[in-house]
Amino acid sequence: MLHPSTIQLLRFPFSYFLMPVYWFALSCVPGPIHPARAILIFVLLHGLLYPSSNGYNSYMDRDEGSIGGVAKPMQPTRQLFYVTVWMDAAAFLLAFLVSGWFALALLFYIICSRAYSNRYIRLKRFPIWGYVTVVLNQGTLVFCMVYYGAAAAGASLPAPWLPAIAAAFLIGGFYPITQVYQHAADAADGVTTISMLLGKRGTFIYCAAMYLAAFGLLFVYYQQQQQLWDFVLLQLFFIPVIFFFIRWFLQVWKDGSAADFKRTMQMNVIAGTSTNLAFIVLLIIHQIG
Repeated sequence: MLHPSTIQLLRFPFSYFLMPVYWFALSCVPGPIHPARAILIFVLLHGLLYPSSNGYNSYMDRDEGSIGGVAKPMQPTRQLFYVTVWMDAAAFLLAFLVSGWFALALLFYIICSRAYSNRYIRLKRFPIWGYVTVVLNQGTLVFCMVYYGAAAAGASLPAPWLPAIAAAFLIGGFYPITQVYQHAADAADGVTTISMLLGKRGTFIYCAAMYLAAFGLLFVYYQQQQQLWDFVLLQLFFIPVIFFFIRWFLQVWKDGSAADFKRTMQMNVIAGTSTNLAFIVLLIIHQIG
């Protein structure tokens, strides 16, 4: 039987916030999508890879304060470690059903994830290296894995440079916000995050700049594809995100304590829902068209 702490600390719901990269990649595939592979990739990423990464991170950190998606985390047991190993092994073996290169890319993600959290390597101690590791893996690498893995044409597709880089900027704008309420806990654990380096106000300014860069790249990409209406549609879905972000930023500017767990999760839910819906709609439009 799985312990309640093991189930909680795998943090399955948190995969929802990383899901936009999957839908974004699918919406960019120029041609038919292989349904079975697309479904398998979705399960591998959101049902195995991301939860295992979350669980391993929780096992190493043993957080006592709020973490992403969990207000009151339980303390992990050794079972959590073994479950993450089995989940990684299952994900790696099943990944060969997509392709050999997909399995190798997934293995690379696992290695980077472990290096990020492991107490002996602990990339998360370093604000720049830890940040770059997360952004390139959860953004660019995952985008390419989905793009090539789910496409019926496979590896013969042209390289999606602009959207793959834009995916990194989208994760780059999202990730520091998830750390903004954890400065004290991270400092106590000997970790310096990118958000701590920037400060609370600086985190918001930086994230806004990253999102502006991402949307600039997306504008160029959709213009090249002669799909500027897709870019306009994307902006409409982001209106709730922009309103909440500005309102929250003004609150934090006046009082740093407003950068708390509750508002962070509200931001994640609004941003995750808006972005997921936007790219799902674009996917449907492109596949029907």
